[in-house]
Amino acid sequence: MVTTDLAQLTGECSAWKDALRDFRTEFSELKERLQKLSLNLTDKLHLQDLEHLSNQFYIQLINIHDLKHAIKEHEQIAEWELSKNGQVTDATWAAHEEFNDKFQQLQHTLKSVKEEFRQFVSRLQ
Repeated sequence: MVTTDLAQLTGECSAWKDALRDFRTEFSELKERLQKLSLNLTDKLHLQDLEHLSNQFYIQLINIHDLKHAIKEHEQIAEWELSKNGQVTDATWAAHEEFNDKFQQLQHTLKSVKEEFRQFVSRLQ
C-alpha cells in the first residue's frame, strides 16, 4: 500500500527506476544473445520463434524506457507540487498507485518473455 508520505513516494519511484534500469540491461543482453543464436538457425519454426522473441525484446525495451521516463516525470510533478503547495495532490497519489500497477504488470510481462526465451533456448539444445 502506498502511503501519503513524499519520502515513500520518491523511494518507490527510485526503486522502480533502479529495477527498470536492471531490466533494460538484462533485456539488452538477452537481445544480444538471441542475435548470436540466430546465426546458426535455419529451421522455419525456430526462425519464427526467433522473430517473435526479437520483436518482444524490442517492444519490452521500449516499454521499459517509456515507464521509466513517465516515473521520472511523475516524481518531478510530486516534488513541484510539494514546493508550490506544501503537499502533493490527491491526483498525484492516485497516479502513483497507477504507476505501481503498471510497474507490476510490466514486471510480470518481462518475466513471461524471459521464460519464453529460456524455453526457446532449451528447444535449440
